[in-house]
Parts: sequence; structure tokens; C-alpha cells
Amino acid sequence: MEPRILSNISSPADVKKLDSEELEALAAELRTEMIAVTSLRGGHLASSLGVVELTLALHRVLDCPKDRIVFDVGHQAYAHKLITGRYKDFYTLRTFGGISGFPKREESVYDAHDAGHASDSLSTALGLAIARDLRGTDERIVAVIGDGSISAGLALEAMNQIGQHRTKMTIILNDNSMSISKNVGAVAQYLTDLRTNLRYINLNENLSRQLAETENPVSRAILSASKTMKGTLKRGMLAEGMLFEDFGIKYLGPVNGHDEKALESVIAAADDFNRPVLIHVMTHKGAGYKPAEESPDLFHGIGPFDIATGEFKKKPGAPSYTKVFADALLAEAEENPDIVAITAAMPSGTGLDAFGKRFPERFFDVGICEEHAVTFASGLALGGKLPVVAIYSTFLQRAFDETVINVALQNQHVVFCVDRAGLVGADGPTHHGAFDLAYLRSIPNFKIIAPSSASELASALHTALRLDGPVAIRYPRGATDGSSTTAPEMLPVGESRLLREGSDVALLAVGHMVGRALEVARLLEAEGISARVVDMRWVKPLDVQEVRAAARSTSLVVTIEDGSLIGGFGTAVSEVVAAEGYATKVLPFGLPDRFIQQGDIEELFETVGLAPEQIAAQVVHALPTLMA
Repeated sequence: MEPRILSNISSPADVKKLDSEELEALAAELRTEMIAVTSLRGGHLASSLGVVELTLALHRVLDCPKDRIVFDVGHQAYAHKLITGRYKDFYTLRTFGGISGFPKREESVYDAHDAGHASDSLSTALGLAIARDLRGTDERIVAVIGDGSISAGLALEAMNQIGQHRTKMTIILNDNSMSISKNVGAVAQYLTDLRTNLRYINLNENLSRQLAETENPVSRAILSASKTMKGTLKRGMLAEGMLFEDFGIKYLGPVNGHDEKALESVIAAADDFNRPVLIHVMTHKGAGYKPAEESPDLFHGIGPFDIATGEFKKKPGAPSYTKVFADALLAEAEENPDIVAITAAMPSGTGLDAFGKRFPERFFDVGICEEHAVTFASGLALGGKLPVVAIYSTFLQRAFDETVINVALQNQHVVFCVDRAGLVGADGPTHHGAFDLAYLRSIPNFKIIAPSSASELASALHTALRLDGPVAIRYPRGATDGSSTTAPEMLPVGESRLLREGSDVALLAVGHMVGRALEVARLLEAEGISARVVDMRWVKPLDVQEVRAAARSTSLVVTIEDGSLIGGFGTAVSEVVAAEGYATKVLPFGLPDRFIQQGDIEELFETVGLAPEQIAAQVVHALPTLMA
């Protein structure tokens, strides 16, 4: 059944026409729609459920798209999408050719920037504000940032300049005590103190009386907040001064993030200050859906689930690469007390939550601070420990300089377990791990292993922990090949694994593309073509002897990877063939020089020409000329 109010909302202008009762009904309809669609498509549900009232208040006060809302990460943007003309298409969320799970400028004029990674909203918003000042226009610029994101280095760097320029802009601090998992660190503790410090609460009675006597809309809005949020209005009421005020940013709050009218009043009043203003908004992640309220971490980024029970619709099958890594690391850590594990706010996503429970004193969640995570790891290594940094491929990009200078330059033994390498599916271009092979290959002292199965991953970790210098192990999202995990063994450095003999073409593959290469070989065999298949295992150092053997014994060398063709594994093979003067042609398959949209992974593989049938067809086309 069509929602009564939401179905008639085509822009924020329609939202502004609603009375209080209709607004409350719209909030409920927005939550119902988000729950219904994500139950089928997956997505970032808990974050978006928590900011429904905030989103409505923003669009009722602001004049978008003239005014600009800059969402940090974009996990919380579903309500924004639904009231900015995308309701009819919302059912296509995160599907191939459908609505993105994140704000996207090509999708709507209401999306101020392409979000996807944390902590960039303040820098982006400041840039928009200063550009406005230089043009001499008057639009409002509002950044919406979570309490986890604001503790990251990039956000603190932005606040430093915001305080310096003091240009007019509004920062909405969405405080729900969580990023993906529970927030950690001093900034998180500071926000907790703002909410709960008894010195402030003891001022409650006197402050409430003073607020009730004033007509100031900001004061009245704060009065409507939770009873335990009193006492944080003025800098003088704080024990040691206020962090944001010390940055030169006017602080207002905390404000009840589910009181839409209170939010409207504060957002409107913030425009009266000719300087940057931060509004501290208290929200409840997952609000309006009990399973998400009770388990906001599980409902942060989810697959399909049953609405009635909240249970996930997990497909039975082989364990994921993440699970295999987590189990293997636990086993290794039992034997080696020097192993320590580091995550940047992703304990469950990387599988390190199990390590943290078993070895709490050897586990470190540094928050959304990838640069610090890598540099911290280098310090641990300098101190004689063996750090394992578990991190998604797309997030390791954020710490490239630290990986070069603090780890590789000093040849520190840090093991990088690079999860979500290759295409990740529905999260799209901001989350595909397309570039790790290319950028890690370029760093001296690095070794790179790309395991092709559960057993290979366990052995890769076993090996990496016993080598010298930095080692990266990269593996994809999703299930392993289903083979049983055997006891880990040392993998000879730079040695590949011959899986199938062949005389016409050599298929050299890495990671989970090895299984795809075997399927290509079977398709070629049906065409009368003999294919050699090699699991290269090591991207660096490359098995040069195998590349030479392939170039000498076959008419065509084919490389297959799920990373960027520019600078990746195929480039490494081509460099060897060219440098040694072989006339053999190298035909590379990988990700093209463009950003790949979201969708089912197999759909995406087909769009970039990596379906086994597509690879086999190109090989068949290339061979007759080469063999003539």
C-alpha cells in the first residue's frame, strides 16, 4: 500500500507544507520504507533510522538545493533521498543501475558531494562556504557529521581551519555514541562527559528555571531535550572549557535529535550567528525499529533480513574470507604472544572482534583514524611487537603516506590484512578495493600475497607473520571456495603454484580469480585449446621463473586479477615479458580505468569483461592470429 504522505512528497517544498501531525506520520512512513527496502536490498539502516527527524528539520528550515547539506560518509542519507524526489526509485537502492547507497551528485541536485568515506564533510563544507564568500552569495552550508567521524584526523584538521577562518557555516554533530561499533577514544569520552557529567546535571533545576523564563528559541529548544542533557549551554558551566568553543566554533546543545520542532528552532537560530556554529544533536541509532535499536552495530551495514524478527537471511555455504582470517589469527596469537591486532573502528567488519574478546590487552581499536593506525603499528613494531593491521582495501588508501614512510621506509615487520579487495558489490565505487595491488606494488620493501582459497589464506597469514619487513595479504569480501582449511604451511616467497598443464595459452591468476581461471580453462578445452593455469600467489615478489616458462612454452600469456589494470598484477607480468625480450603477447584482464558502479558482484564482473565466458571468447579470438 502506498504511504499516504510520502507518496506525495516530490521535494523539500512539500515537506514544508506539513503540519505537526503530518510530519510525525511522514517520519513513521520514512522509517517503514527504509526498513522495507533494506530488508530486500541490504544497506545502512540503523544510521538512517536515527536521523529521520533531523533530516526533516534540516529540509524544513533550509532552502535546498540553494542551501547545501554535506553528509559525512552518507550512511545516514536515506531519508534525505526519499524526500528529494527519489521515493519512486528507492526500491532500486544499491542495485545495478539503481539508487546509490550514498549521496551522489549525478543522482540529484540535492546531493552536495559524493560521500562514502568518513570525516570529509567538514573540509568539504568549509570549501563550499569559502567559495560562497568569494562569490558574494548567501546560501547556508551545513555539514552533518557523526560522533565517530569527528574524532578522525581529517575532521580535526578541518576544525582547525574553520576556527581560523570563522566563516559562517553550521555543523550538525549527530551524537549516537557509535560509528559502526561503539566509539572509542578521548573525543568520544568528552562527548559522553557533555551528556552525563554530574556537575552539569546538578545545575539542572536552576538552569531549567532560567531557560523557561526566556523567549530565546535556542534556549527553549535545549529545554525540550532529555532531562539528563541540562547544563551544557554555556562555556562557563564546563569544568575545563569547551572543546569546540576553543576551536572558535559556537557550541549549541545538546539537543534532542528526535524532537523535530526543537531541531527546527535550533537550526534556524544558528543562522543568526555570523560565525561557525556546531549543534550537538543527540539521536538513537536504529530509532523506530526494535531490532536495530537493540543491535545498532549489526544493523549498521546489513544484507537482507526478515522484518518481523530482524533475523538476517544468510545463505548457507562456505565460511567467508574474513572468518577464515579471524580464526587463523586467533590460532597464531595463541602461539605467539607478541602478535597484536589493530583496527580502525571496524572490529566486527574485519573479524577482529573475536581477537579482542580473547586477547583484550593485545587488541587496539583506534577509531576512524587509518593514518594513525598504520603509524601506531610501526611504533609497535619498533617496540618489538608483531602488529597485524586488519583493514578494508578502500580504507587503506587513506594511509598511503604512513604506509610508505612509517612502515616501508623503515622496513618494519607489519602485516596488513587487506579485506574487501576487488569488487565489493552494492556499496559501489567508494568501497571497491580496486587499487591496492597497484599502490602497494609501488612501495619498496613490500611483499604482497593474494591467496586463492581458505587454506591458502591461513597459510599466507602463517607465512607473513614469519617474514621480515611489511607484508600485505589481500582477500575479497564474501565466501571462500568451500574447500576445507588444512593446517597452515610456509609458502615459499615468490613461488607460484601450477594447477594445470597446457601448451597453447597460459592463464596466470591471483586471489579468488584463480577459480575463474580454472573455469576459463575448461571452456577453452571445449574449443580444443590447451590452457596452462597457474595460481601466482605472490604479486610481489613475482614468480619471474613462472612468467618466463609461460612466455616460452605458450603462444599467449593471459593475466587475470580483480584489481586495477593500470599498475597491477598484469602490469607486473607485462614488465617481465617486455624486459626479457619475449615476443609472446600478454592479454591482461582486470578492472578498467574507470570507477565501477554498485550492483551484484557477478553483474559487475560481466560489465568489466571478467565473466569466464567473456575471457574465454577473447582468448579464442586472439589465439588463431598468434598461432598462425
